[in-house]
Amino acid sequence: MHPLALLCVLVTVSVTCAQPQLPHASSEMVDLINKANTNWTAGHNFHNNDTRHLKRLCRTILNGPKLLEVIHSTEGIKLPDSFDARQQWPKCPTIQQIRDQGPCGSCWAFGAAEAISDRLCIHSNGQISLEISAEDLLSCCDECGMGCFGGYPSTAWEFWVKKGLVTGGLYDSKVGCRPYSIAACKHHVNGTRPPCKGKRETPKCVEMCIDGYSPSYQKDKHFGKRIYSVPSQQEQIMIELYKNGPVEAAFSAYADFMLYKTGVYQHVTGQMVGGHAIKILGWGEENGTPYWLAANSWNSDWGDKGFFKIKRGNNECGIESEVVAGIPL
Repeated sequence: MHPLALLCVLVTVSVTCAQPQLPHASSEMVDLINKANTNWTAGHNFHNNDTRHLKRLCRTILNGPKLLEVIHSTEGIKLPDSFDARQQWPKCPTIQQIRDQGPCGSCWAFGAAEAISDRLCIHSNGQISLEISAEDLLSCCDECGMGCFGGYPSTAWEFWVKKGLVTGGLYDSKVGCRPYSIAACKHHVNGTRPPCKGKRETPKCVEMCIDGYSPSYQKDKHFGKRIYSVPSQQEQIMIELYKNGPVEAAFSAYADFMLYKTGVYQHVTGQMVGGHAIKILGWGEENGTPYWLAANSWNSDWGDKGFFKIKRGNNECGIESEVVAGIPL
């Protein structure tokens, strides 16, 4: 285990034990947010799921190891007022995909696997379209942290360069070498999946593809050529998205974020639940409020069909301070 990860566990345990239950599904919190004259609407996303489940979903370790920054030149670049990678690269279907991490704190691995999948397609001009396995990253990257119990986004991208990642689709999809082995579950009200119950152990690192898949595990590996941090200035993040595709970002998730339905999220009330990693795929402005467009990994029943918008330009909840990306080999 990475020594920083161990330290994080000790600190997290000591803090978490002292915290009261979060009023994450209370009608009072929903009403408070919707009457606060903000730019977003709240609702009951996590009805009947306890605080422990919510904390299990947000296990990204914030303020971890940093990659070297790449600073883009702004000379001669005119950025559009709005940008959506789904429209910019329509031949890359993974950009539109919403995954489900299940009852495992693997958001750090999902954000990386999703953005890497998109970039493999984008940088091949649509010739390579595949799903990189979140399972392979989650289970085999020991230096990334603690699997389902937390990890570092930057180290996940380092693993892609050093060891490579195989393909793998959603749970029970039989797509790719190592599809996700943790079943999707009903995080939400009116969900169509079975309930999320109990904690989930990290899957074993099995360096073998599922039966019937070809090529072999080692031959199915895809590698990164270079990886880097993106400076926290919004223009730098926008240029990175515009030139190279979606990125992974991490931020502090609060109880009110769990209640997000539509609009541009900004923190209103509630305690911090944990660190969360997601994929940013665009930007824009809604009713005068600038936002980042992001994909979550809590299935398409959550939020706005699995996507959400978060306020841009003021480092809302730290969203602009931990952006990582890379270029495929």
